[in-house]
Amino acid sequence: MKKNIKTTEAIFPMPVLMIATYNDDDSIDVMNAAWGTMLDRNIVLLNLSENHQTVKNIIKRKAFTISIADTKHVKEADFFGVVSGNNTPDKFIKSGLTASKSSLVNAPIINEFPICMECEFLKFQNDEYSYGVIAKVVNTSVEENIMTNDNVDIEKLQAISFDPYTHGYYEVTKRVGNAFKDGFDLK
Repeated sequence: MKKNIKTTEAIFPMPVLMIATYNDDDSIDVMNAAWGTMLDRNIVLLNLSENHQTVKNIIKRKAFTISIADTKHVKEADFFGVVSGNNTPDKFIKSGLTASKSSLVNAPIINEFPICMECEFLKFQNDEYSYGVIAKVVNTSVEENIMTNDNVDIEKLQAISFDPYTHGYYEVTKRVGNAFKDGFDLK
């Protein structure tokens, strides 16, 4: 039997995305964003409001990077979510992580996270039911040690997801089926 509960961010697990930009003084700003998705094979949507320093930077710089958070960097990922760049401009330095400048977009690549998508800003959408950053992914780089047969190996990646019900982070690793194949057994 099902029980009715308070509606919250009920679609989960949610990704733990590290959104990195440059501030006006070229220092690095990173935020933790769970509300992000792919709109197309190379188009991303980040459901973020304009009051975030990161969004202000994205609109000014026309670029940003998205890194996938992993189990090795849970504390740093959470830190980027609990501390605002609006009042802690040196939060990236405090994290102890390092970055390199992208050669394709005007944004930093966080060296420690194993996957990075370099993005060109397309537009900011703001209407009654949605708001957010829409961007084109121009490159995705992956650490070779998390690949198997030229594909990202989710077990090696050890990506984390966010559970909005318990405010927990969970490792995403166990394969339980084969997409676009297992369902054919029911035909």
